[in-house]
Amino acid sequence: MTSQRPTKPISTSPEFTIRGAAFLALLTFSLSAMSPEIALGQDSKAFVSPPGTLAFSASLQAALAKKLQEMGPDYVPRTKNLDKDGSPTYSNRLLLEASPYLQQHAHNPVNWHPWGDEAFATARERGVPVFVSIGYSTCHWCHVMEEESFDDPEVAEFLNAHFVAVKVDREARPDIDEVYLSAVEAMGISGGWPLNVWVNPDHTPFYGGTYFPPQSQPGRPSFKAMLTRISEQYTKNPERFQAHAQAVAKELSLRLSGDASQSSSSPTIDSLKNAAQIYSERFDPDWGGLRGRMKFPSSLPIPLLLRWHEKSGEQKSLDMVNKTLGAMATGGIRDHLGGGFHRYSTDERWVVPHFEKMLYDQALISLAYIEAWQKTAEPLFADVILSTLDYVIRELGAPGGAFYSATDADSAGPNGEMEEGLFFTWTPSEIDSTLGPQLGKQTRAWFGVGSTGDVDGRSVLRTWRDPGELSQELELQPSVLLENTAKARVQLLQARALRPAPLRDEKVIVEWNGLMISALARAGFALNQPRYLSAARNAADFILKNMRTGNRLQRVWLHGQAAGPAFLGDYAFLIAGLLDLYEASSEPRWLDAALGLQAALDAHYADPLGGYFRTADDSGVVLVRSKPVRDKAIPSGNAVAALNLLRLSALTDNPTFRSQGLKILTSEGETIRKSPTRVPGLLVALDFALDTPKEVFLIKGSKDDPESLVGVLRETFVPNRVMAIVSDGKEREEQERRIPLLRYKTALNDMTTAYVCQNKVCKQPTSDPEVFKAQLQRKAKKQASP
Repeated sequence: MTSQRPTKPISTSPEFTIRGAAFLALLTFSLSAMSPEIALGQDSKAFVSPPGTLAFSASLQAALAKKLQEMGPDYVPRTKNLDKDGSPTYSNRLLLEASPYLQQHAHNPVNWHPWGDEAFATARERGVPVFVSIGYSTCHWCHVMEEESFDDPEVAEFLNAHFVAVKVDREARPDIDEVYLSAVEAMGISGGWPLNVWVNPDHTPFYGGTYFPPQSQPGRPSFKAMLTRISEQYTKNPERFQAHAQAVAKELSLRLSGDASQSSSSPTIDSLKNAAQIYSERFDPDWGGLRGRMKFPSSLPIPLLLRWHEKSGEQKSLDMVNKTLGAMATGGIRDHLGGGFHRYSTDERWVVPHFEKMLYDQALISLAYIEAWQKTAEPLFADVILSTLDYVIRELGAPGGAFYSATDADSAGPNGEMEEGLFFTWTPSEIDSTLGPQLGKQTRAWFGVGSTGDVDGRSVLRTWRDPGELSQELELQPSVLLENTAKARVQLLQARALRPAPLRDEKVIVEWNGLMISALARAGFALNQPRYLSAARNAADFILKNMRTGNRLQRVWLHGQAAGPAFLGDYAFLIAGLLDLYEASSEPRWLDAALGLQAALDAHYADPLGGYFRTADDSGVVLVRSKPVRDKAIPSGNAVAALNLLRLSALTDNPTFRSQGLKILTSEGETIRKSPTRVPGLLVALDFALDTPKEVFLIKGSKDDPESLVGVLRETFVPNRVMAIVSDGKEREEQERRIPLLRYKTALNDMTTAYVCQNKVCKQPTSDPEVFKAQLQRKAKKQASP
């Protein structure tokens, strides 16, 4: 279960604090005193469909029957409730949904509804609360709770009789997830997934939690107990629940939409300095990352630390980057056979991960390693980039060029039971039987495979050993050891491919694809890898052709069709990806598409006070129209949008974009000042705003190879810059209408010429790579505020 750090309980007024505390205490006291067993009423009947459904209309039964038939004879229902012929005993409305996560629950005995008006109207008619359960398809603890509770007919019987049950895929509907996660945290309860929330028919939440076990445990009531007590209390006094929920809703409005009375303030360089100091104090000097029992790659913002090092010259920031990325690259959080990174580490040494793999993690981690490689030229960092992006293209690539969302942590074991990490872990005997005893011995030593193991006697592969020391120990030449381990890696990967693989979530999400387009474009340019640029083009083409109508996006592509409302993050990350793709490819269509999407974002998502709402002005709102600024697993949409606007302004010489970007920063100035480590994405945008960004233009001539200058740009870390690489003549003239700063810049003597400018003032044009590199590395004078 991925948990968030608890926030303080609601404290909007003393009156509410007392009432809220009393309400939660009533539930807690009643739960502690009751038996964990449920006594079902005599008239309660199990929900079965089809056949013999009790509540479904004939049309719904027909639709479910048709869908089951379409699944074909090879369809394996995900449930323990099966008839003698192997068909599912139960089916519900989720069978008709496209989301892989919803379909995982399609044969629970719970009478699940998808999110929509029908479920809440039914709750109003019946006079019962709504039980909203939120998760995602690769969530381990979501699977556990499904197996223990949602697939239990006895639990389902009570749930169906006393609640209307709704399932939500948080990856398709981040707006719903955000509201109810914030509500649970506002009640003083730790959030995470599965997120289970009890809601009034008007959508207002009154209680919630994460994973509930099948039997009560100290400090954690069973799911049966929770359902029973809430139902009893709600039946006795629904008005009390309504009053509590209204207070929660009021607090949500303040937390998620911001306080309109809060004065704007211009953030300063002090916020960057303070954030770097806080990260330094929390840094783990032994293993990298931030000190703690669990470690997430995103917890230490590598891009921000690299920028602070660039701006301040403080070596500690660069040391933290190198230590963390080195530990991640050699630890168990990295898949040393197939490439890519797992979600997070469950220990401080990055050894035992939570084994799911998310597309957005692969993108964000790759971007961190790209910038670190440009700064340090560390070969290990380049190897990580290559193996990670090759994994994404190979394992997450979707037909047409886009990328799937994730792979699961769990896979089937020998007995058919789902086990976390089984696919990725090894025993000594498995290594030896695959490679033979001699190569097996070398490989076990290299990957740290021992007899005790890390997870249920099985080892997570890592590469901590120094090749020189290990080769001496094994009496081998270092080159022979590395050659042998490379051969072993191929053989182990082939053997692993024969195991039952974790499930893959085949949703295509615009937001996450935008991130991956950025990673591929920037890696393709930095490492001079055309295949990555080609993959970035294909993904961008797919989204623009299939998930865009005019300049409006749809968030999800699944089973051959686009669906669902798009959110701020979809626009912001795709615009960023298109800008990166333009700079890497010099193809103006990507810049045109980015400008069109920015216009749509401005028209439908902008807050007049500054920044953007998560949802469009013409889409439905769940309780509150939130304005996300704090980073979670990925940077906030407003942070990315702010940086996009600053980049667009510098590239197109349009001051309106800069004004919009600065307005985001000033509208969140107090948040940046008071809580800088909660908004590292905004700090990256602030760093850009505090600089006079470099305007880098390479005008290609016909008498030389432009790579002598392009290569310098590939390998140099220049964080706050925009660039365009065009051929002199017709191409340059055609792009001038988009980028006026290209005007009058030519290839001198028909040789590729570099122009490094700031605020339209250029250094001496040069065709000398050394001079060009010195111009790129020259630092601008520090500014205290934008």
